[in-house]
Amino acid sequence: DVREAIRRAAPDAEETISYQMPAYRQHGILVYFAAWKEHIGMSPPISGDPDIEKAIARYAGPKGNLQFPLAEPMPLALIERIVKLRVRQDTVNAEANRKKKSLTARKSRASN
Repeated sequence: DVREAIRRAAPDAEETISYQMPAYRQHGILVYFAAWKEHIGMSPPISGDPDIEKAIARYAGPKGNLQFPLAEPMPLALIERIVKLRVRQDTVNAEANRKKKSLTARKSRASN
């Protein structure tokens, strides 16, 4: 169910393994997730949207990673919101990196 929620929120993302954990990548890693004995863990820590930050506060683990207890219904709609936020952030970061590389290349050509 978690994988399906992630795919709905990030249909262009590729499932991969990174740091020996399942992850979804678009331009960069969107989210990692893993099943543990008592919870599903998700990382990296989420920030950038006050409404989502408030909604995930009860799931925050000691390092800011999320822990969704298996003894409770999985908050799939919240997971989709998290992944959609990460897609937006990833797209902005990728565009900024493209612009930065383009500017660096132009400066390099101009100095030659």
